[in-house]
Amino acid sequence: MPDFSYKARTSAGEMTNGTISAPSEREAARLLTGQALFPLAVELADPTSIKKSRRRVKGQIMATCYSQMASLLRSGVPLLRSLVVLQEQASHATLRHVLGEVHDQVQDGVTLSDAMKQYPKVFSEIAVNMANAGAEGGFLEDALERVATFTEQQEDLKSETMGQLAYPLFLATIGSLIVGALVVFFVPKFGTMFDSLRERGELPIVTDYLLAFSEGLRTPWALFGLIAIVMGFASLVQYFKTEQGMFLRDRLKLRVPLVGPIFQSFAVARFCRVLGTLLGNGVPILKSLDISSDAAGNRILSRAIDDATENITSGASLSKPLSQSGYFPGTVVEMIAVAEESNALDSVLVEIADGLEQRTTRKLNLAVRLLEPLLLMVLAGAVLFVVVALLMPVIKMSSTIG
Repeated sequence: MPDFSYKARTSAGEMTNGTISAPSEREAARLLTGQALFPLAVELADPTSIKKSRRRVKGQIMATCYSQMASLLRSGVPLLRSLVVLQEQASHATLRHVLGEVHDQVQDGVTLSDAMKQYPKVFSEIAVNMANAGAEGGFLEDALERVATFTEQQEDLKSETMGQLAYPLFLATIGSLIVGALVVFFVPKFGTMFDSLRERGELPIVTDYLLAFSEGLRTPWALFGLIAIVMGFASLVQYFKTEQGMFLRDRLKLRVPLVGPIFQSFAVARFCRVLGTLLGNGVPILKSLDISSDAAGNRILSRAIDDATENITSGASLSKPLSQSGYFPGTVVEMIAVAEESNALDSVLVEIADGLEQRTTRKLNLAVRLLEPLLLMVLAGAVLFVVVALLMPVIKMSSTIG
């Protein structure tokens, strides 16, 4: 638990100060009141502990937390007591601190989802939405269990993808360093050797371009250019954190060749899974659509889903506006249309999510496997270009001498 420094007044009116350990500032004030002290100021003794609540918590740790909370609630343990138990057992400092804050807010009458929403780096958007739906529909333990399963699936997919990308990224890094060292340190040594050919106008154009590029990398302007690129990238990252930038980022993610369809399929799968889960637990369709649109994780798709919600309010079906948006595959729309007619939308949506995730995972694995030979070809092509550009004038000089 973090330590809080306090200034308080005793029952006799005397001033006193010191430190006290508590899960939160509010709890520290309550403990002081229980000691017959009237707290005047309570603040963290170590300001760096504030930063702990801003750090992210690994998805696997959060999946375990959701699963344990679901088990406690299913066993009849009240929510507040469950939060206390999870806080005491949490080994991660940030999670322990945040659970204490969530407990205090829930105790003061704040809903669990609203308390979780204040810590976006700890609780994901889908976890907040599912907790909201579960609390309203009376199936909070089931909602948390599904969030735990979903989080574990996402972490497994992320770990598998990063494991497959490790070797290609290693190749790209080592290959780039080798090619860079060749161009910056090795190529300039041939410049004086080829001066005679350049004066006679017999220097091959590829060699001339390579020498000019190598010389350019050795000038101060190259450093300025690198600084400008880094600053531009940092500015772009900051822009993508704005509301307008997030819309542009999500739009670009859907339009990137090869990778865009993968992002789109995963977003549609998340939407279908959350919507099917909510409908299966008795949440009204309009409320379910409102929650599941945020769970898609892409603002462009969320806007299309919101437009579909407006059409449903006026009496239209769900499949038609989704089809008109252009972001949902035809097979998915057709299955939703048939499910609406047969009144089995909740189960069909979960089946759609399962099928989409399986197919998209296979595509992702194939794309990662193809990346390795592609990088090898690119790096081999770069090295071959450098070698050929340097050998062409050497061969021409040797033939002239012969």
